[in-house]
Amino acid sequence: MKIALVAPLYESVPPGAYGGTERVVAALADELVVRGHEVTLFAAAGSQTRAKLVPEVAAPLRLVMSRVELEQEAPHLHLKMLSDVFARSCEFDIIHSHTDIWTLPFLEQSTIPTVITMHGRLDLDIVDRVLPMYPHASLVSISESQREPVAGHEIRWVGTCYNGLDLDEYLSVPRGSGDYLAFVGRITREKRPDWAVEVARRAGMPLRVAAKVDPLDVDYWHDEIEPLFTANDVEFVGEITEKQKPEFFAGAAATLFPIDWPEPFGLVMIESLAAGTPVVALRRGSVPEVLTDGVSGFICDSLDEMVSAVGRLPLLTPENCRTEAERFSASAMADQYLTVYERLIAEGGRQRSANVIALPPVRDQDELDDRHRTHHGLNVTA
Repeated sequence: MKIALVAPLYESVPPGAYGGTERVVAALADELVVRGHEVTLFAAAGSQTRAKLVPEVAAPLRLVMSRVELEQEAPHLHLKMLSDVFARSCEFDIIHSHTDIWTLPFLEQSTIPTVITMHGRLDLDIVDRVLPMYPHASLVSISESQREPVAGHEIRWVGTCYNGLDLDEYLSVPRGSGDYLAFVGRITREKRPDWAVEVARRAGMPLRVAAKVDPLDVDYWHDEIEPLFTANDVEFVGEITEKQKPEFFAGAAATLFPIDWPEPFGLVMIESLAAGTPVVALRRGSVPEVLTDGVSGFICDSLDEMVSAVGRLPLLTPENCRTEAERFSASAMADQYLTVYERLIAEGGRQRSANVIALPPVRDQDELDDRHRTHHGLNVTA
């Protein structure tokens, strides 16, 4: 199969340190190549991949652009990349884009089957306005909960494909001392690093934070979070590399995930589990689909419950955490996407009538366990 993968240009594939979508694309590209497929990756220069790389920009945009440039120029560069991809569409059996709604206007320019993975949040006004314009677009969600904000629209979901990573280094890292709580990700309001500080303080445990400060969040960092970390003796280690992550996660008693938004997936959770470290999280977005409460972590409805959960961590085992993580391997993800590709190619790229029911999800709903089914109606924006 000849596959075009289209990645965001903000980071390399994979990123040197922090990065979500680009890491998923990297894992998928390499796994598809290992399985014998001919993969062309459109991404930033400097990306390391088994696929054939087409560098669309000279460097990852986050490394070379200011905040204003990221807001004003980066969208155009992504549109230019998509124009390049679809100009070459006849070279591929399928195009798989990871650039969300920016891809939609290009779909009518080609008869080659195209699938778009929606990596971002869907509870935004722009998404609510734009998605209904393209009822025939073949979309993939990265969790069932991600779809909830747009449930009232006519949207052609062709699958839910959970994110996956190459977890080998995490699964083999020895467990550490477990004498601190970890917070990993990005310093931004929706991730609530301030709530992580509160939980650690009340639980009486040190907090170590490995996170990046995006140009868009510099003011938030300097004005609110940096003084808070200083006042509470939080160890801020900054942005760490992929090689540093397994040991950082493995050394923690738990990873705190106190998000305050409908997180579509949350790679931090599967990284932590693969290192044998449970996750204490708030019940938001995909959390109930990734964690099993009381097995691989604790799913909480308040900060009080998170503090209490820290005291119950000895009830959980590294073995159970790592077993849970294996559901989100690169291989498992590739299996799901290949099912989607094969279905769309079998259709021959034909546009479907708006009155025709969309393809069923890759994951059979009857096979979802009770834990996942009970949360389909959860108000994830609470």
